[in-house]
Amino acid sequence: MLLNRKGSGARWRVRPDGPDKVTGKLAYLTDMTAPDMLIGRVLRSPHPHARITAIRTEQAAAMDGVHAVITHKDVPGLNRFGIANPDQPVLCEDRVRYVGDAVAAVAADSIEIAEQALRLIEVDYELLEVVEDAEYALEDDAPKLHPQGNLLHRNGFKRGDVDAGFDSCAHVVEETYYTPRQMHTYMETEGGLFIPGDDGRLTVYSPTQHGFMDRMQLARILAIPQSDIRIVSSPIGGSFGGKDELNVQPYGALLARATKRPVKLHNSRWESVRVGLKRHPMKISMKTGIDENGKLIAHQAKIIADTGPYATLGAEVLNFAVEHVIGPYRYENLDVEGFSVYTNNGLSGEFRGFGGNQAIFALEGQFDRLAEKLGIDPWELRLRNMRKSDDPGPFDHPIALTEGAKQVSAAMTASALWQERGNPGRTEEEQAEPWIRTGIGAAFTMHGAGLGFGIPDPAGGRLTLAADGKIEAVFGYEEFGQGLIASLEQMLIEQFGFASQDIRIIIGDTDVVPDSGSTTASRATSMMWKSLQNLRPLFEEAVLGKAAEILKLSASRLRFGEGGVYAIDADTDSSEAECLITYPALAAGCVEPITSTTQFHFPTSATEKVGAHFLYTYSAVAVKVEVNQLTGRIRLLHQYHTVAAGPVINPQGFLGQIEGGSSMALGFALTEDAVMSGGQYLTKNLDTYLVPTIAEHRGTMDVHPIEELPEEDTYGPRGIGEVGSVTLAPAIAAAIYDAVGVRVTKLPIDPELLLAQSIDQLLDKAVSGE
Repeated sequence: MLLNRKGSGARWRVRPDGPDKVTGKLAYLTDMTAPDMLIGRVLRSPHPHARITAIRTEQAAAMDGVHAVITHKDVPGLNRFGIANPDQPVLCEDRVRYVGDAVAAVAADSIEIAEQALRLIEVDYELLEVVEDAEYALEDDAPKLHPQGNLLHRNGFKRGDVDAGFDSCAHVVEETYYTPRQMHTYMETEGGLFIPGDDGRLTVYSPTQHGFMDRMQLARILAIPQSDIRIVSSPIGGSFGGKDELNVQPYGALLARATKRPVKLHNSRWESVRVGLKRHPMKISMKTGIDENGKLIAHQAKIIADTGPYATLGAEVLNFAVEHVIGPYRYENLDVEGFSVYTNNGLSGEFRGFGGNQAIFALEGQFDRLAEKLGIDPWELRLRNMRKSDDPGPFDHPIALTEGAKQVSAAMTASALWQERGNPGRTEEEQAEPWIRTGIGAAFTMHGAGLGFGIPDPAGGRLTLAADGKIEAVFGYEEFGQGLIASLEQMLIEQFGFASQDIRIIIGDTDVVPDSGSTTASRATSMMWKSLQNLRPLFEEAVLGKAAEILKLSASRLRFGEGGVYAIDADTDSSEAECLITYPALAAGCVEPITSTTQFHFPTSATEKVGAHFLYTYSAVAVKVEVNQLTGRIRLLHQYHTVAAGPVINPQGFLGQIEGGSSMALGFALTEDAVMSGGQYLTKNLDTYLVPTIAEHRGTMDVHPIEELPEEDTYGPRGIGEVGSVTLAPAIAAAIYDAVGVRVTKLPIDPELLLAQSIDQLLDKAVSGE
């Protein structure tokens, strides 16, 4: 993979956590054990929808080696959890709503005893009608899964008169798109170690993307003060949004307090499949019209999102999807609405891209179809309708001024891959095997960063000159493979002049870090950068002021450098540069550690539209694919990503995020679907769930970061953790059409359907004499 970049001059460095990860030395949270530890297990419903008429735990509780058996009666506080909408029972009282709903939990000496205890718990169920179709769930005669009904959330946006707009259009495309229930498939499944202290406090070592939110929810469940709970939330073996919500934490916490002993829970892969969050399956119906010059006149979209049995962040995902089915384009008339719907299917929730993947697949598909009707290049149609730098956002709301759309468009049209489009030439495979066809396609996105307007989104951090002379950078974020530690170290080196050995990074422990907000929504890099910008003058004043006092010099003559404080005109690249005082020596001269803090809010738009974003990352993707017309199989030959996200802080991390995101998007497009029927998973494990491997990534990838920001832009680098995953699928769909003339409306792309459509087209051509 190639990174073509210029700009800030960020250096390639060894990732701080890299050696321990590649050697296996790093211990993840689910690797931890403790003396006198018990094993916890959860009894889960085998039925997607049923009434509980009785629970009998006496036999399980009487087993040797069983130390606790708990049900809903043993939850001292709120028997519910959920980040935004706590509607999921910790332990079900009288009803289960999906296969995997928790009914009881046990703590035992071993996993074998714990599993035998689960088998001895007797639960009487009265089966109820299963609601598996989200559209049926909205009908009046559908069983009501919650007291308020089956509609979790509804959102939309309107402008003008779409009916009149369509009447005036020269061309109209109406299509329905379907996207799958995708699994996060992180290597480390959900789990944790829960240790009660002699002082009554509880320490939780469990993967999460927001330790302070976990602490708040667990305090409500346990009915204890938040100060009595410590959450250690890093390092994590992958998350992608899937560990943003509580999973095993309520059961480990309850069992540890019940037994007064450490308890470990760790989901098997099958249990993770059953109870883990998935990407929301969506049905997106779109109708889009243009005039004879290709100007967008009317755009109508309806989203039906299957959120499963409980809310998680289903409402927020829908808000994001509603915003992104409008996207970076300007329309005269708009009518967009979305519905997040309860069903008895598996839990849907937070996932990398957060509803943008589904929305952009549909929206970009519309542009390709409209361009064909108009008879112009599909990229040209996008350019004619793309927002300008000072245009408002999708909801007509003010957003940060940026040239990102223009920059990305120019880079795309200049790329070698895009210029090859229309005349790709015959590959060796095509010449030898005429049933092999290649095609090139592209797609564009403007992806929102942060949680959006109206949602609490705190940020901040702390710098300390510690007693041992280390510069401590303290943030409430989590490292789950995205390279956060490496990026933070790089920023400290480049912005302050420290050396890596001068720095100690502390994250992911609620006892010692500030609440910096969630490690989600492509926000952590931006917020760390902004925090350091805020902290630098404060820290310089305090630390250099102390150095000046000790050295009896003016603070204005001093600056930070590698290992200590230097004269401001000293060339630290020179071997003759003199360090005036080392950081340990400076710390030794302080009565107490020197600390500077900052707290602020992630920037949002001045609008009252909940979820509307202010900062966006712009990106375009072009791909070249190979389609085998005998098998319907697709191979990705080449990718080109251009991303306007501001300065590249960590080149390795930037590449890793785009490469990893594209791999996840490749599965979304071609192979991944956690199939359900009757509320039961047919895909039960990774032997039938096809995640792309290195074999599917034999093609090449070029990444072109655009680092320039407008002079008035003070928001720094944008996060790129999601944008690499959101645009690949529509680009692949466009390339397939370029190769074999088949339009894709459903993901993952079914080779049999593709093969059947290709055969039908060949037969039609044969009959017509073409």
